[in-house]
This record gives sequence, C-alpha cells and structure tokens, in this order.
Amino acid sequence: MDLSDSILQQVSVHFVGNKGTGGELILSKVPLRLSEKDKPLMNIPFLSRFTDELSKYAFHNTTSLNYNEVYNFCLEIFADNSTFHENSANIAKHLFENTEHPKIKPGELYICHYTNCTIDNIYVEAIGIYKTETKSNFIDLAIEGNEFDITMREGVEVSKFDKGCLVFPVNAEGGFDVLIADTASKGDEAVFWKEGFLSVLPQANEYFQTNQFLTLTKQYIAKQLPQEFELSKTDQIDLLNKSVEYFRGNEAFDKKKFEEEVFHEKDMIASFRAFGDSYSETNDVELPDSFGISAQAVKKQARVFKSVIKLDGNFHVYIHGDKSLIEKGYDSAIGKSYYKIFFDEES
Repeated sequence: MDLSDSILQQVSVHFVGNKGTGGELILSKVPLRLSEKDKPLMNIPFLSRFTDELSKYAFHNTTSLNYNEVYNFCLEIFADNSTFHENSANIAKHLFENTEHPKIKPGELYICHYTNCTIDNIYVEAIGIYKTETKSNFIDLAIEGNEFDITMREGVEVSKFDKGCLVFPVNAEGGFDVLIADTASKGDEAVFWKEGFLSVLPQANEYFQTNQFLTLTKQYIAKQLPQEFELSKTDQIDLLNKSVEYFRGNEAFDKKKFEEEVFHEKDMIASFRAFGDSYSETNDVELPDSFGISAQAVKKQARVFKSVIKLDGNFHVYIHGDKSLIEKGYDSAIGKSYYKIFFDEES
C-alpha cells in the first residue's frame, strides 16, 4: 500500500453530537471548498496514520451486506462520485443514531474522497471517515512592523484524529478492504466505532492470523504457563524469544513444528493447545494450523515481546540469546537475590 501520491478530491464536514445526552446533529449543505494549496495540508496528516501494519477489516452483516449502512453509502460513492456529499451526510446520520452511550464524545466528522491510492500496484479510490473529538490550544501570531499580536485559538491537530477508517473499493462482494485507526478509544467507545457504527470484522488474512497467534502465544507464556509449570523469568523470556525467532525464520507457519521447536515437552504442548482453544472461543476467532507468515505482523508484535527482567527500580536486564549465560542465585549474607551474567566482550 502506498498513499504518498493520493489526491484529495472532496471533503465534507458535519458535526455529530451525542444523541443519548441530547446532543445535536449539524449537517453541512455543501462540501468544503479547499484551495489546491490547502488540500495537501489535510491530505498528508490524515493518511499518515494508515500503514501496512494495520489489520484489515471488512464490512459485514449477519443477514446480508445490503443491510450494512456504511458499506452501502461507500458503494454508492464509488459507483457515482457525484453522490459524495449526499452520502457523507447519510454516514453522519448513521453515526448520530449510534452515538447514545454517555462516554461517547461529540465531534466533527470529516468524510474524504481520494484518488490515486496504490494497492497491490493498482491505482484505486478511497473514502476516509475521521472523527475529531479532542481540541488543542494554538497560538496565532500576527506581526505588523515591530509589533507582535497573539491570539489564542482552539482547534484540531489533523494528524491526531480520535477515530478513523479508510475504505478501498477492493473485494466489494466480501465487504471491501477497511483499515481502522482508533488509538484513543477503549471499552465501550471502541466497540461503538467498530461494531455499532461501522459493523466490521477482521479479515482472516496472513497479517491477522500471524498477529493473533503471536498474541495468543505471548499471553500463554506470560500468564498461563507460570501457573502450571515451574519456570524462571529467564525461561519465560527464552520461550518468548524462540516464538518470535520461529516466525522471523519461516515464511509459512506449521503449528506442530512451532510447538515442538518452542515448547518441546508433551505436557506443555497439551497445555498450550488447551489455552489456544480457550483463546479462540473467548475472542471468537478461528486460527488454522498452517498459514503464510506476515513479516509486517511479526515486526509489530516483536516490539511488545519484551525480553527484559526488571530488578526493583535499579536495573533492566535484556536477554536476546542463550539463557544458559545467565544464572540466578541468592546471597543469604545480605538477604538479596542476584543474577550472574557470562560474556566474552564488553561494548
């Protein structure tokens, strides 16, 4: 995916209040009139949040996609760009109808239409939907001669929108390709945006499967494994490192080989499988025993596979290799535990 050459064609803005608390919906009559100079100032910050590291979603409905409102509004825009503003208002109305939880904040809804977006070396259109809720203070400085005049203004940093999605006209029958950026929301707010408003589900592609299996593995090693087996912190870190290295060193995932290379012991493998079944049921996901490995998902997950031992508030010990080169002991004379580390060179 390459959005660097994308062109912003149209933008419509509406205000969506919280219907449940008596807020109002304000619909603009016409799209924004942006100069050619201003378009890149909105285009680049909005799109910068969308990268290949994000999971792909698709619109869905338990009965039929014909009943998914946002999907159909986007479908109409892609089929006839002249319906853009009308359907941007329809999207805002649909959002307003789903904004009833008291924690959901009011804000501006930006609907953008792009062209020249590159997906798999093909140029396609895209529709961006962004909601801004958080305001920041800005200094507007005017200079006249040798005099400076400051005005404090309240506004929005376009690169820091609270919720957003990007819809591509790819795989229309399967619900389009949808990317979601929603870093600020948790709990009910996140559920409202993905489920209540957009009604999307993760696509079961290589990125999703790799990301889910690494998440499952991390949770098992960090939480479940110490409850069933006697393991030191270095043992846990060694298993985390082996898990990541398996995914880094292979193009395709094989569950049986992964279990044998990482866990070895039959009892531990059985425990891991039981945890995997529970994880799949709790998170409503199906993870196959084999799939292609996504390098982007591995890179993202590797950042949170922390190979570190924190010792009080004084030291952090990072372990990236052979666990046999670190030993744990206890000094009864001073009543403290210690680690002994063996190495060849210091740098």
